[in-house]
Amino acid sequence: MIRCILVDDESNSLEMMEWLLKTYCPQVVIEAMCNSAEKGIEAINKFRPDVVFLDIEMPHMNGFDMLEQFEKLSFDVVFTTAYDQFAIKAFKYSALNYLLKPVDPDDLKTTIERLESRKALPTREQIDLLMQNVRGTSKQSISRIALTTNDGMMFVSTQDIIYCQSDSNYTNVVLTGGKKVLVSKVLKDIDDALHGSDFYRIHNSYLVNLNHIKKFVRGDGGYVIMDDGTTIGISRSRRQEFMELFEKF
Repeated sequence: MIRCILVDDESNSLEMMEWLLKTYCPQVVIEAMCNSAEKGIEAINKFRPDVVFLDIEMPHMNGFDMLEQFEKLSFDVVFTTAYDQFAIKAFKYSALNYLLKPVDPDDLKTTIERLESRKALPTREQIDLLMQNVRGTSKQSISRIALTTNDGMMFVSTQDIIYCQSDSNYTNVVLTGGKKVLVSKVLKDIDDALHGSDFYRIHNSYLVNLNHIKKFVRGDGGYVIMDDGTTIGISRSRRQEFMELFEKF
């Protein structure tokens, strides 16, 4: 059983989320429905929920301001948002749960399953990273990403990522300075978060930072040499697109 609180200033959104949870997620118990951040704080202190479904844009006190009232989060958070695609990338960078409005039932069920298997609560640094990225005005303002590891979370600058290599259900993230981080996510998840921010999926097994390509060689099917000396072949199906992208970069 998961005990939750809903916080949203729009009554229609509250009622729809209530219906979705009762219809598709019977293991979730709704302790309170709050139409303001202030009431949300009161409900959290009273019920001590497992998770809070939280709207961001609310009058008087928004979702971020509400979370700042808690020195340490004793509950999980699922942000419900109608933000644009840039903001969605910010959520992926911070490795936090979110649902796009209007909420899709399948996305909701997947989120609940993820909450049931989650090993750790969100950290203050994750929330701060999300706030920093969402409040930015361009993709250049998103400069850090949260990497989920088996023993916690690592926050790194995207500029320090040289390339990412698939390793079954994990991903090896290679950083400047010779450091390598084993991330407990598949490469597709990393690609979804970093795609469009100077990163390119050069091969099924590799995602590279275009800023760290030292040399591009056309021969032997095409390959790149990264700043750390690693040679990575270019997938035949992606070669033409990569060449066009690299020439414009």
